[in-house]
Amino acid sequence: MSHRTIDESITAYLDGVSLARSPNTARTYRNALRAFKITLESIGIDPETTPASEIAEDWIIDFARDLKSYSPASERLYLTATTGWYEFLASEHLTTVNLPRIRMLIRQRARRPGLRLPQFPRTAIEIMVDYAINLARTTAEDNRERLRNYRDRAFLLTLADTGLRVHEICGLRRGDLDWNESRAQLIGKGDRESVIRFSRRAISAIKDYLSVRGTLDGASGRPLSSLPLFARHDRGAGSKILPITTTTGRAIVHKRAQEALGERDQGVITPHSFRHYFVTTVLRGSGGNLKLAQELARHRNISVTQRYAHLSDDELDQGYYEIFDT
Repeated sequence: MSHRTIDESITAYLDGVSLARSPNTARTYRNALRAFKITLESIGIDPETTPASEIAEDWIIDFARDLKSYSPASERLYLTATTGWYEFLASEHLTTVNLPRIRMLIRQRARRPGLRLPQFPRTAIEIMVDYAINLARTTAEDNRERLRNYRDRAFLLTLADTGLRVHEICGLRRGDLDWNESRAQLIGKGDRESVIRFSRRAISAIKDYLSVRGTLDGASGRPLSSLPLFARHDRGAGSKILPITTTTGRAIVHKRAQEALGERDQGVITPHSFRHYFVTTVLRGSGGNLKLAQELARHRNISVTQRYAHLSDDELDQGYYEIFDT
């Protein structure tokens, strides 16, 4: 067996995670294993000097105990990341480990995340969508502001009509879109390949934006297909075609919510609010077709989609108000 220390084996494990998983997942796993090392230090184990071959399965019990101050969902995610490290040790023959026992210990001690019903201000998002549609008609002081208006209109309508997560929409390139089919191939959460469908109004808004951006794209010297679908239009970017970051994506939503809704209500809208809006819109429009909503939202488990069903049941709303407001 190798003489790697616990710390060295964790580094090797996280390097593999970084290559195989999304940056967000890799960051979460790093945080989880950092917390795990703190637990080890608290019980007298030095990760930097203790050989990985001396690991104990019962350490997962100590870790689960220390995670009780976290939310149940974070607790399970951190335990999953740490179980992955144990699996890595076994697969690399760094030690002998009873993986079924580790999973049993976790089942016995981990809390189940409670069912949280997705909450979002549907009416506020509909106001924002109406506001976005008219952004292209807004008077702009210069071409940079005009580009931002067209970009933000396309960005918000795409969020509302596709169910894309903020990191997914920010990572789109022009070549990802099949303009004839109004769809895009996407590597999404969990590294799964998915088809994203675009509404007519989203495609139209994107085409308008790219038309206004055409001179910049043409002067970039790069193939159009390689350029970001949504680009920066600030002084720092200048005439370069640089992709927007998730921070910029959230800033777009924050700014336009403030303009459309005012200071009091703008803080309740995030990019993920539009994903909630998308799922419930599909459920409302399809008469509650959970399977359709699951596939379009790319939920791995239909139980996630079912959390939205209560929000789309207009008959329940009508029945309630007929009873209590008559």
